[in-house]
Amino acid sequence: MSIKKQFIKTKPVCKVTFSVEAKEANVATVVGDFNNWNPAEGELSKLKNGTFKGVFELNKDASYEFKYVIDGAYVNDGEADSYVFNEFAGTENGVITV
Repeated sequence: MSIKKQFIKTKPVCKVTFSVEAKEANVATVVGDFNNWNPAEGELSKLKNGTFKGVFELNKDASYEFKYVIDGAYVNDGEADSYVFNEFAGTENGVITV
């Protein structure tokens, strides 16, 4: 799993690339505060090497809770900036700060 941040000088956004290795998976998405936890808005594309990847523009100067959904299972990114307990989910969510 990895997260890559590319700050845009001309816009108040950061292009964030989420990638997760899931060779056996059929579907992977990223859900979080930035897309209202909607899997349809966080679809990741599967590459030939089995990695799922997607790029999203997130507003700068903010933090967002997020998780991956891999074939229906919620998974945290080991490279998240931090983690926070979420009472609704009863578990920790990853946090990305841009």
